[in-house]
Amino acid sequence: MHKGHRDRVKNRFLNEGLDHFEDHQVLEFLLFYSIPVRDTNELAHTLIRRYGSLSAVFEADVEDLMTVPGIGKNSAVLLSLIPSLSRRYFKDKWGDKPQLNSSSKAGEYLISLFAGRSYEFFYLICLDAQNRVNHAALIHEGTIDQAAVYPRLIVEAALRHQSHSVILSHNHPGGTLRPSASDIEVTKIIKNALDPISIRVIDHIIVAGDRYFSFADNDMI
Repeated sequence: MHKGHRDRVKNRFLNEGLDHFEDHQVLEFLLFYSIPVRDTNELAHTLIRRYGSLSAVFEADVEDLMTVPGIGKNSAVLLSLIPSLSRRYFKDKWGDKPQLNSSSKAGEYLISLFAGRSYEFFYLICLDAQNRVNHAALIHEGTIDQAAVYPRLIVEAALRHQSHSVILSHNHPGGTLRPSASDIEVTKIIKNALDPISIRVIDHIIVAGDRYFSFADNDMI
């Protein structure tokens, strides 16, 4: 009966995809591949109850996941692999030098770059003269403020990657899309640092989940 259930779940996925699976069913299915015999349905429910959502399960710390009865190292690693795997998938889909010639395209690109990030990251997207990505430079991890995002690092990265222009971007994990006073001040500081070397800051995009806020679209840059 147990084997028959797993076969039915696999066939359902093959026929329908995951679109109509409930969150706990996605986890149950995924755990088939790290827990070969035990029923994973109740374990999936336990994970959703503990962490509150499917995405929170995937973003949980490996050591913390392993404190859940029934979750061993293999299962914890498998679950925590999903966000990183998603980012690698999207990066590959975008290709080596995607052209970000609109705020909407830049927003979509950056949503994929921040997928599954559970704390703040700040990126400098270095563009060539055709608005193609030369490099996505990780400048800082952690809360963004004037002291954290050093203009010298920004200038060095922009020059190193032969930037014609740049897009600034950071994420607000689980927060509002609206820029803070600090976000606005950081943008001004970086713009003032890059203007003398003729590198334009064409946008600052804030990402929260699957949504984004563009400074350029809101006449803030």
